[in-house]
Amino acid sequence: MLACLAEPQKFALAGKAVFTIVSKATGARFTYRVKLAPPRYCWKNKDPVHFVSVLTGADNMSSYTYLGTIRSGAFTHGKKSRIGEDAPSAKAFAWFWRHLMTGDALASLNVHHEGKCGRCGRALTVPSSIASGFGPECINLV
Repeated sequence: MLACLAEPQKFALAGKAVFTIVSKATGARFTYRVKLAPPRYCWKNKDPVHFVSVLTGADNMSSYTYLGTIRSGAFTHGKKSRIGEDAPSAKAFAWFWRHLMTGDALASLNVHHEGKCGRCGRALTVPSSIASGFGPECINLV
């Protein structure tokens, strides 16, 4: 089940987000996982750090490869990433995040979630929760 997201930035930074971006022009799609890092990664400036991974294999639960980090609202490609900065999945995420952060309309993309809460990862069953990407308890915590 894929549902369109009204607020992709809020969803992506919730803590346990899995979402797919689909180009309306080409149909190309990539699935990303953005997880809140443990507090030890926030030592310099206390800003939360999010690890970004991209789905690279057939197992959509565990076949993710590290891509980079989001810190202070900016995405940075990871030095330890096995995916190059010029890879289509890396370029797509960088473009997506840059446009999301500048407030540009993402009219050329559809952004979908998999039917699980972006904060806690539980299955969403209430129609309003499916629309927002957050369960009824988590919506007030993000």
